[in-house]
This record gives sequence, C-alpha cells and structure tokens, in this order.
Amino acid sequence: MKKVVVLTGAGMSAESGISTFRDSGGLWEQYPVEDVATPEGYARNPKLVLDFYNARRRQLFDVKPCRGHELLALMEHDYEVTVITQNVDNLHERAGSTHVLHLHGELMKATSSAHPDDPKYIVDLPQEHPDIHMGDLASDGSQLRPFIVWFGEPVPLIEKAVELVEQADIFIVIGTSLNVYPAAGLLHYVPSATPVYLIDPKPVAVSSRQKVFFIREGASKGMEELLSLLKKSNNNM
Repeated sequence: MKKVVVLTGAGMSAESGISTFRDSGGLWEQYPVEDVATPEGYARNPKLVLDFYNARRRQLFDVKPCRGHELLALMEHDYEVTVITQNVDNLHERAGSTHVLHLHGELMKATSSAHPDDPKYIVDLPQEHPDIHMGDLASDGSQLRPFIVWFGEPVPLIEKAVELVEQADIFIVIGTSLNVYPAAGLLHYVPSATPVYLIDPKPVAVSSRQKVFFIREGASKGMEELLSLLKKSNNNM
C-alpha cells in the first residue's frame, strides 16, 4: 500500500468556519501575534492568552469537518495516509483520520507552563469543561497553559515529520501558504521521484526540485479533483 503524506494548513479548516490567522480579516488583524502567540506575550498577560485560546476552543464545538477532511480520511481505504498538520483543531480526527501529527500543538490539550513539551504534563481538556483559568495548575504545580507551539518556541515533532516525508510515495499540500517554518521546509525532504500535489485556491510560491501539480481549488473541491487524478493514474498503470 502506497504511503501518502499530507501537509495541511489553515485553509484546510477555513471551509469548516474556523478563522484563518494570516488572511485579510484573519485573527492576526484582531489580536497581535506578539500578544497571544509568543512566550513573551504569555508572560506579560497570561489571562489574555488563556481567554484567547478558550474562545478558539469553544469555537470548535460549533464547527464540523468539511468534505475535504472527510475525503482525506476516506483515502485510508486505499493508501497508508499520515496527516501532518499545522492546525491545532481536531477536525482531522473527527473526520476519521487515524494518523495525525500536530506540529503546532492541540487546542483540546493543556500543558505545564514550566515544562510545556514534557509528555507527562500534557493533559486532555474535557469537552464539558474546556476552558483553562488562572489558578488551574499542571501536576508539576505550574500554571496550566494551552498545548500550543508559539512563535519563538521549538517545534518538537519536526524531526518525526521529516522522517515521514522522506518515506512518502505521494505528497499532498492543502491550504497552506508555505510561509511558516519549519513546516514549509518539509517540501525539501520529499523524495525526488515522489509526485507533489498542492491544493489551494490562491497562488502559492514553491521552491522545489521536483514537479508540483497545482490544483487551484479549496480543500473540498481540490480533494475531489485530486482523488479523480489519482484514480486515473492508477488505472493507467
């Protein structure tokens, strides 16, 4: 069974109604990144940061996976699929994807402020009580914080992501501008003989040594087109 590795970004979840960060009218226009997505912002005003992510978490309960998420999950019937996502929502899992690597953390988890990357302090937040409040403590006694990789923090799972990409028989990019590193750099680890498909309604600048097949559609229509292309390719083999 061929190995398919998929890199997804904010455009993947935009069709579900989750606000993107970088587009016009996105979250960064409403909330300066320095205030809510850096360790320094958290140190200055932890309550602001907790409230920001509490609101993002509650939004999850009002949205559902889009058709693109569902089609990606259905690919597991025919391929060995691993999703590497820059998104912190749980829509891939809710759609049925069983192998999801979250590069930038997970919204429905919390961790220690003192040791944010230590697995023994990472906890699932219950759906019935999803908010994190000042005074909620991790098991090491520090304030609980969102399990999110903020700007300026290391990305602990990037090496695992590189290993997965190096083994890909098919590499798919959906809904990411390829501007955020180190995730954007994963493209450089795709084997030279591996076809690369990029799904995005907007033009995306790509520097890659291999040919990239562009599908200028959103996640759902793009996935439908991609599956049709793959089916034709398999029939011609």
